[in-house]
Amino acid sequence: MNNAIQRRIADLEQYRPALTAEPDLESFWTDTLTAVEAKPLNGTRQLTETPLGGMEAYKVEFEGFDSTRIHGWFILPKNRPADAKLPCVVLYHGYTGSKGYPEDFAQYAMMGIAAFAVDIRGQGGDTGNLLPQRHGMTRGWLTQNILDKDECYYKAISIDALKALEWAAAQPEVDTGRICASGGSQGGGLALIAAALSDVPSIAVAHIPNMCHMDFGILNSTSSLTEAADFLNRFPDKLDHVLRTLSYFDMMNLAHRIRIPLLVSVGLKDPVTMPETIFAAYNRIETDKRIEVYPFQGHAVSGDQNRKALEFIRSRFNF
Repeated sequence: MNNAIQRRIADLEQYRPALTAEPDLESFWTDTLTAVEAKPLNGTRQLTETPLGGMEAYKVEFEGFDSTRIHGWFILPKNRPADAKLPCVVLYHGYTGSKGYPEDFAQYAMMGIAAFAVDIRGQGGDTGNLLPQRHGMTRGWLTQNILDKDECYYKAISIDALKALEWAAAQPEVDTGRICASGGSQGGGLALIAAALSDVPSIAVAHIPNMCHMDFGILNSTSSLTEAADFLNRFPDKLDHVLRTLSYFDMMNLAHRIRIPLLVSVGLKDPVTMPETIFAAYNRIETDKRIEVYPFQGHAVSGDQNRKALEFIRSRFNF
């Protein structure tokens, strides 16, 4: 059957817009990763109470890009062998969200694996943001230092995401060979950038990911990138500068660095992380990958998406 839905998907599978990468993209990330490699995590974990008897929950703090204390929940199944090394899923939330509550991650404990859910700095959780502000910004967080690739908000949250993986890998209960980077929307973008820039995760799950084909998104998206559009409406002379900064964090430009198995999802009726943006990055990834397309879904992560992610994790981690 050759219907409009199939034709739409077929067109998206061929969508490969021109890359926007700057000539120094690779050296920028090489220098950045080298600079933060030795930065100490200064992490802490403290056992906390939870009404669910089948899991242990630890309140975590660590340092990421700067001295900001990033907060998270580390979840373990309670009835596990004392010397067990468990798979671990590191979870990044969507824009304006938070790490939630320990009970939100009970499904992982029920599966017999660990989970580490972290706040994104400055948003809806317990975590603040000590990143200095060098220029005026519009509502939200995205435009903080958007004229400086070395101090912008996207760089800070990207390094925070990598440091979260580093913290998880350092825990004695975690099998360092079975760590998954996972998230939705903003968190999906961070899962992708983690897959591209870190050697820690062995698989990744990116639901309806942001941070893809951002020049298209800044023009068309109805969510976080409207903050950048508002900034440019006030400072139209800064267009080239803003697009240049965003290009260093655009997964379309970093897709070639992903070398681990990957599950991605996309909604064809999504006005936030539009399918063009996701396929622009996905089509350039050359690894063991799978994309789940939801023709009638907007910007949401459904039960079916979560179920398929859990199946993917279980199958890849062989448990």
